Amino acid sequence: MNDARSSLARRGFLIATGATALAFTAACGTGTTIPDAKNAAEGAPKQGGRLRAAFAGGGANETLDPHAANLFVDAARAKALFDKLADFGADLAAVPRLAEKWEPNDALDTWKITLRKAAFHDGKPLTAEDVLYSYRRIADPKGTFRAKASLEPIDLDASRALDPSTVEFKLKRPYAEFPNVLAAFGAYIVPKDATAFDKPIGSGPFSFVSFKPGSSLVVKRNDAYWEGAPHLDELEFVVASEESARVSALLGGQVEYAHELNPATARTHEGKGKIEIVRLPGSAMQGFVMKTDRPPFNDPRVRQAFFLIADRKELVDGALSGAGDIGNDLFGKGYQYYPAGLPQRTQDLDKARALLKEAGAEGLKVTLDTAPAATGFVEAAGIFKEQAAKAGVTVEIKVGNKDTYWKDILNNGTFASYRSGAMPIESHISQRLLTGSTTNATKWQHKDFDDLYQQAQSTRDVTQRGALYERMQRRLYDEGGFLIWGFADWIIATAPTVHGVSKQAPANTLDWARFDKIWLA
Repeated sequence: MNDARSSLARRGFLIATGATALAFTAACGTGTTIPDAKNAAEGAPKQGGRLRAAFAGGGANETLDPHAANLFVDAARAKALFDKLADFGADLAAVPRLAEKWEPNDALDTWKITLRKAAFHDGKPLTAEDVLYSYRRIADPKGTFRAKASLEPIDLDASRALDPSTVEFKLKRPYAEFPNVLAAFGAYIVPKDATAFDKPIGSGPFSFVSFKPGSSLVVKRNDAYWEGAPHLDELEFVVASEESARVSALLGGQVEYAHELNPATARTHEGKGKIEIVRLPGSAMQGFVMKTDRPPFNDPRVRQAFFLIADRKELVDGALSGAGDIGNDLFGKGYQYYPAGLPQRTQDLDKARALLKEAGAEGLKVTLDTAPAATGFVEAAGIFKEQAAKAGVTVEIKVGNKDTYWKDILNNGTFASYRSGAMPIESHISQRLLTGSTTNATKWQHKDFDDLYQQAQSTRDVTQRGALYERMQRRLYDEGGFLIWGFADWIIATAPTVHGVSKQAPANTLDWARFDKIWLA
């Protein structure tokens, strides 16, 4: 067995030394947070106090049902009150949480999950029946829970509890990356038969005190938490939907933690001493999608030309105010299985013109769909328009409705702004790049590519599986439909009294919004 928190070498793709079996055990009583120099200098954590954290909210219809989580505030509140079987580390590899270990059969279509000793806030022990109930609730065809799609590979009718602490999941097909399902967004474990969440009972580090939808949630320390009690006495989530309101509340002392700042705001306050700016690298992929099933992007030479038109540093500096890293037309920079050895693509306008001429696309005119649906979208569109003009390409920018943008661009148009939060590279491939993927915005549909993915999921050895992922990504690098120009930092701000905030974890990973590890001094 391999310790899931043992060192993994980041060499293009991460390989557990000597790993041929996919059985993992969790370290007991420790989190995955890596202390940085600042936190090490702060000394031992201090106990007590209430931290107030400001997030954008969802209005009066907010719920504490963890399976209904969609917004960042939903995820942060769910993380405080509940647990998942696994979560994602900073490299987006799954690490155990309520699952103490997981073991597949030889065919990789049956997985045995051993639960750790943990209890819900009412003192009842966590059992295999709670896990099965939670997953069946999420997967209910009548429901609309976001994690439903992630659980699709599981045959829940055939899955069973072997004993109170062991779940056997039967899968519909081999799936070597099944731990990614256990860590999926919203896949929280609730007590068996739980249906009401007005006063939720979870197994998380904090327990419920009070909730006012659209306004505030107050929780208190769970002294019996399996991973050790939080440092804080209480935690309050405060809703402030406008960024300016969150920053003003932080500067005015009404809160100690403000989530989601834009780069310009962060630059204004960074280094001034009043608040601390924390940048979480690799949190959001930024780019454009080219639909590979229709002109002009059905010609791979046109796609390759557009790769070479992009000046990535100019896009990161201009659209993200420098708060990020340049991309290389592949998702997941720094994540497990990322092929870091591929050459960094740079702007080459002469070669771009030559490719367009070869494709018979000289004087090309294209429409670029965008909207203020994410930070930097409209700005990046304007920058790329100017870059394209230097290669003889006319880009007409069409600004759409931010509320319907993602639905609008999924099947319509040919060229559009795109963004993605953190997820494993395997999930990105399965959800967006297979012939049957439901969010295939580039319309990349190739049977041989699908077959490589299925071969990877049937491959037990992690080194061999990593080699298959690299083959798929090299193909995408050469002729895919994602022009990925950057990876944006996720930015939060805290009062100087707040300590223990992880600075390595992308948004939506285990150590993001990890309030049980934070303390006040």
